[in-house]
Amino acid sequence: MWDIWVWPMVFATAIMLWICLAGLRKSRRSFQLNEHDKIPETAAEHPFSMNPLLWIILVSTVFTFIVIFYYWASSY
Repeated sequence: MWDIWVWPMVFATAIMLWICLAGLRKSRRSFQLNEHDKIPETAAEHPFSMNPLLWIILVSTVFTFIVIFYYWASSY
């Protein structure tokens, strides 16, 4: 019934949800503090590190490569 990948998938999903919620909180706070439609200074200086979608893609890619590597290594 329980597969070997259920708990690692739950852990990876929890990390992705935490990143999503943290990104939403930061974006909501930055929009409230801005009087004009400006990009926050930290996002302007580091646009890739502040993007939660890129972090979610990174986490899911790492999890996928771990699964692929596990099955590749177990076939030998």
